[in-house]
Amino acid sequence: MELIALQSTRNGLKGVIEIPGDKSISHRSVMFGSIAHGVTRVTNFLPGDDCLSTISCFRKLGVVIEENENELTIHGNGFDGLKEPNEILDVGNSGTTIRLLLGILAGRPFYSSLIGDASIGKRPMTRVTEPLRTMGAQIDGRKNGEFTPLSIRGGDLNPIHYNMPVASAQVKSALILAGLQAGGETIIIEKTESRDHTERMIRKFGGEVGKDNRTITVKGCQKLIASDILVPGDISSAAFFLVAGAIVPDSEIVLKNVGLNPTRTGIIEIMNQMGANLEIHNHDEDAFEPVGNITIKTSSLKGTVIEGDVIPRLIDEIPIIALLATQAEGTTIIKDASELKVKETNRIDTVVQELSKMGASIEATDDGMIIHGGTSLRGGTVSSHGDHRIGMMLAIASLLCKDEVQLENPEAISVSYPNFFNHLNSLKK
Repeated sequence: MELIALQSTRNGLKGVIEIPGDKSISHRSVMFGSIAHGVTRVTNFLPGDDCLSTISCFRKLGVVIEENENELTIHGNGFDGLKEPNEILDVGNSGTTIRLLLGILAGRPFYSSLIGDASIGKRPMTRVTEPLRTMGAQIDGRKNGEFTPLSIRGGDLNPIHYNMPVASAQVKSALILAGLQAGGETIIIEKTESRDHTERMIRKFGGEVGKDNRTITVKGCQKLIASDILVPGDISSAAFFLVAGAIVPDSEIVLKNVGLNPTRTGIIEIMNQMGANLEIHNHDEDAFEPVGNITIKTSSLKGTVIEGDVIPRLIDEIPIIALLATQAEGTTIIKDASELKVKETNRIDTVVQELSKMGASIEATDDGMIIHGGTSLRGGTVSSHGDHRIGMMLAIASLLCKDEVQLENPEAISVSYPNFFNHLNSLKK
């Protein structure tokens, strides 16, 4: 088992970081480049393990994709250009890859098999497979398609009118991608608004998607045209340094070119609500995906209640928000976040378990957690449990510990942020 020793910082965190490309948008740039007609060029692509799994899958589907560090050239031939794979499509640790790919494959008249790592094998797939079956795809797998491995034979799809039982951008995106291939108009009604990168990318590639409040309308049989994509920095990755800058004494960090899509900025709203010394500048709201720079300084924070519609807009940031709350004055309560139980780990239990080892006063609830602030953290041995966001959260927590922290399974962090430790060390003076 890999182990890394982490030390606290004595002089605060200071410097400028160019945040790596957004993982969600990087995934989608490969997918849309592959199903569009023409050559798509992607810059600031995130070469993390998850996104590389997406590239691998589409190459097996016959798409020519050229890589040059964080730039891609994708030679797309439309939906019909995808070919039956000779090999199993391995999505690795990526839930985004498998769920969105199922939406694409649902309309393809050939057979595919999909598998992932042990974590993917525990994540529920019926939320995607059931509505895709209703549209006409033949899908089977372990426990009747609830878990991987999965097999899918696609073909002619019927449009669907679907009320989503859970707020999930992955499920919504899978149904939109299937709807683009269906014979008619597909209507999807969201329970709560989730990230809208798929809808934005359809428009970027010349397609049409309607949105009225939480109702999304997709016309079938659309032809997408190649488009160049500049991937903004990932706010979910930036979140770790936003929290670090707020809780480590004598800190000031500038994060450049961060994606500021309104469906993703819940972390900023909550930090402002808690009193963070945070400023956004050079904000370009008219870009394909809004971007800007963020300056964060050491802050005096107060506890808060986090619940309701904001949860889908910061679901990936909840582990690091829990750490933030340990350093705030008063109690923070997180509700309506049961979706955390079906991420790479059960993030409710894992966050509580690992932060408790470090001395935090935190307890799990059925749909979230209660964190009592103002606590000092201590060193010791903690584990990422193979979850990249847990690993990064614990690395930030180590900055506040007098004693050394031993982090097990730090390699999980490469899923979304291969240069995380280099960037973290660059801020220590």
